[in-house]
Amino acid sequence: MVRNLIRRPFRGAWTVVSRPLVPSAILLALAGCTMGPNFHTPASPYNPISWFAGRPPAKAASQPVPAPIDIAWWESFRDPELDSLEQRAAAQNLDVLTATVRVAEARANAGITASAFFPSVSGNVTGADIKPSNDFNLPIGGGSSGGSGASSGGGGGNINPIQLYQYGFDATWTLDLWGKVRREVEAGNARIQASEIDRRSVLIQMIAEVARDYIQLRNAQSLLRIAEDNVRAARNLLNLTQQRAAAGLTDQLDVAQEQAQLTTTEATVPRAEQQVASYINALSLLLGEPPRALQDELQTAERVPPTPVRIPVGLPSEMLRRRPDIMEAEANLHAATANIGVAVASFFPTFNLLGLFSIQTGHTQDLFTTAARTYILGGMVSVPIFEGGKLVDTLHLRREQQKEAMINYDKTVLSAFSDVDNALTDYEKEQERRRLLRQAMAANEHALALARQRYTQGIATYLDVLTAQQNVLTSQSSYQNSTAAVSTDLVALYLALGGGWEDTFPTPPNEARPNASVGQTLKTAITHGHAS
Repeated sequence: MVRNLIRRPFRGAWTVVSRPLVPSAILLALAGCTMGPNFHTPASPYNPISWFAGRPPAKAASQPVPAPIDIAWWESFRDPELDSLEQRAAAQNLDVLTATVRVAEARANAGITASAFFPSVSGNVTGADIKPSNDFNLPIGGGSSGGSGASSGGGGGNINPIQLYQYGFDATWTLDLWGKVRREVEAGNARIQASEIDRRSVLIQMIAEVARDYIQLRNAQSLLRIAEDNVRAARNLLNLTQQRAAAGLTDQLDVAQEQAQLTTTEATVPRAEQQVASYINALSLLLGEPPRALQDELQTAERVPPTPVRIPVGLPSEMLRRRPDIMEAEANLHAATANIGVAVASFFPTFNLLGLFSIQTGHTQDLFTTAARTYILGGMVSVPIFEGGKLVDTLHLRREQQKEAMINYDKTVLSAFSDVDNALTDYEKEQERRRLLRQAMAANEHALALARQRYTQGIATYLDVLTAQQNVLTSQSSYQNSTAAVSTDLVALYLALGGGWEDTFPTPPNEARPNASVGQTLKTAITHGHAS
């Protein structure tokens, strides 16, 4: 749905031009005339009162509730190591530092644009000897030949050099009668806002990635523990099978099958170890550290951070002022709207004030005399008469760009609500899946214990034990992965809500640490340069 934010840009403009030029210019300058439409925050195309309208009551152990969202949502996992990683990553992540530099670039660009409000003044100093060609006709004294060797003839004379000494300054000032510069500054400020919002977007996505990688690290360590536990259990069962074969209670086929099962289980260990190392390196990269920098800190296995009982998710209306992509789309719409005013102002005359003052003489002793002064005071009006359709097409382009920005805003809002709805569903359904997997795991563990008991008693075949053993390993891994998925789904929910660092922004460390990591020099330079 495209809303009509476009006003008629020429409203009242042509009547102004039809009046006497100077009085109109004075009136417009005093009134601060600004062309084009004014920006108004658009209404959301979709804004439900509650996230839970039309949804069946949740039965999960951890439930979202319509309470104010916690901006430090990662602290809800109650994991001090995760809290520490998040704080360090916020201050050290290189992508965040890059976005911080882009904010500084946008501010500098806005300052360049705003400089058009002020006069341009430059000073100059000149000292030169000017020697015309001897063949040059120098019309001095009405054509008669005079002194100093100057010749007014067609050639053959000897013209002496002329000394020129000059110093002074000149100034130009373009009056912003139609608000063109004001609209350009407005668009520039909107781009600053968009770059600041983009920086926050990079920050909260990085925070979510740290949480996801940390959860997956703990999950990989748990899977490694499960694999090692199953290896020990398989070795014990192999020993039992070998003892039974030695006593003539079974044959070597059972021994060979259990040996194969042991080897298959052992093969899961390197894979889990590889995942542990990979996630440690991923976290190191997010913190701007070299590979394995966090090895000693994270190598001790811990459980996957559990989710809290209550998950505050706020209200849908709050998300419009919190989620970065929505805010950035609004800022881009603001810039596109201001650019229409810039295009409209281009149709009107440009008024320039000109000034020049200098001392100009051919003798150094006259450099400070009033007789050597020269000045120019005046103005210039430039009126666009024929541009080959450039101005009209530029205005049409800016209008279409505003429509595109409006469509993008609507799409961004709808996508955001869709993301949240999907995240709420994923979080609820994954908890239900985990509950069922827990029941299946308990049943498989009980079946394995019975199969081993019956096999020891000679009642069951070894195939029953082997099948039960494989089922236990599969169900334990599935349950563990689901546990991690519940926690990562919570991270995805908070990312969809746009939570984190709403009102503040982390400051990089002021001093480089010992054994400075990759990019530390850049971080220190950014901090000292106040780029954040």
